[in-house]
Amino acid sequence: MYAGIEFEKGSKGAKIVIDLINELTGKAIRSDSGISIKPISVHGSERIVRSAFEYARKNGRKKVTAVHKANIMKFTDGLFLDTARSVAAEYAEIEFEDKIVDNMCMQLVQKPELYDVLVLPNLYGDIVSDLAAGLIGGLGIAPGANLGKEYAVFEPVHGSAPKYKGLNKVNPLAMILSGVMMLKHLGEFQAAERLESAIAAVIEEGKNVTYDLKPAPDDPTSATTAQFADAIIEKLD
Repeated sequence: MYAGIEFEKGSKGAKIVIDLINELTGKAIRSDSGISIKPISVHGSERIVRSAFEYARKNGRKKVTAVHKANIMKFTDGLFLDTARSVAAEYAEIEFEDKIVDNMCMQLVQKPELYDVLVLPNLYGDIVSDLAAGLIGGLGIAPGANLGKEYAVFEPVHGSAPKYKGLNKVNPLAMILSGVMMLKHLGEFQAAERLESAIAAVIEEGKNVTYDLKPAPDDPTSATTAQFADAIIEKLD
């Protein structure tokens, strides 16, 4: 869906696509519709699924779950699922299963402990990653990675929040945990473990954490961004 192949309502392109779909399928789309095209390829599917299995293998994970809506979108999500099953056969030591995306959202809320690595097409991944972040405390502690064949970029899952600029109050964990992911990607597992353990210790104490990790967001004892980071550094030392 994020390929950005869209046709605005009432545009010449939308009319051409609507007429073509009617000709090919006999299905009528309303003339006041906007159109979005969803291409899913074997190449792209194989690449992301293989990346999930390689991540699982590298990080000692036990299971990969492919998430889809293949029961409805048989030729796009169905292709993604078929490709995932094919790739999974090459990783016999890692358990594989698949879940329909709406059921996956419910499962994550009710019993997240049953899941490990999830692999999804980008729209579903965008939605489910925010759901998962909500389960663990919000976007302020959700790290992210963009992995390519030659390069990798590590950053928080969340976007920017200009209203907090310069206030020294936002949670720095998403950025710091992105650094943990970067260290693991580089094979620096010992350093990553030290940093992750320091972060966990500070969160467990609950003293030097920002307002979003306090029981009440207006808690006057909330730490600043810098104090939170300094507490992590102290644990490292």
